[in-house]
Amino acid sequence: MKGGFAKPSAPKNETMVKIILQTKIQAPRERVFDLARSIDLHKASTSKTNEKAIEGRVSGLIGLNETVTWRAKHFGIYQKLKVQIVEYDRPKMFKDVMLKGTFKSMHHTHSFEEENDFTIMNDVFEFESPLGFLGKIAEVLFLKKYMTNFLVKKNQTLKEVAESNQWKTLLNENLD
Repeated sequence: MKGGFAKPSAPKNETMVKIILQTKIQAPRERVFDLARSIDLHKASTSKTNEKAIEGRVSGLIGLNETVTWRAKHFGIYQKLKVQIVEYDRPKMFKDVMLKGTFKSMHHTHSFEEENDFTIMNDVFEFESPLGFLGKIAEVLFLKKYMTNFLVKKNQTLKEVAESNQWKTLLNENLD
């Protein structure tokens, strides 16, 4: 599907933490877009937290309306996070939202712009912790920094794969 929307996105919540990242990648936009939605690359880039796709789309490229449930170890505890792709316009943007998980709410918008021989990958990751006031303290003390570092590492791996020949093993039979 070229573009579309699964359902309206969640209303903006002023209490959510917002992380904005921009990664400049010397690769075509279509390649970067597809790598960003690759379940296999996500698993490889998050090996430190032992992420595994356990339900829904568990390999290949995730698309509109599809879900994936991740199992990962964060802060010494195994957790599950189920997300769904709710907006999708290849190769410009896609958005995933949490359906079930540790956060009170979470959504992640990925957008891709062309600039000469580069792709600018933009991430807007927004989340709200559970536990009210205690969750807010955790966000300020460590959670925002932890999630930022997690996303930066993931994006660095994507950049390395996109700019080398490694992308061919992930995308050669998965393009739509």
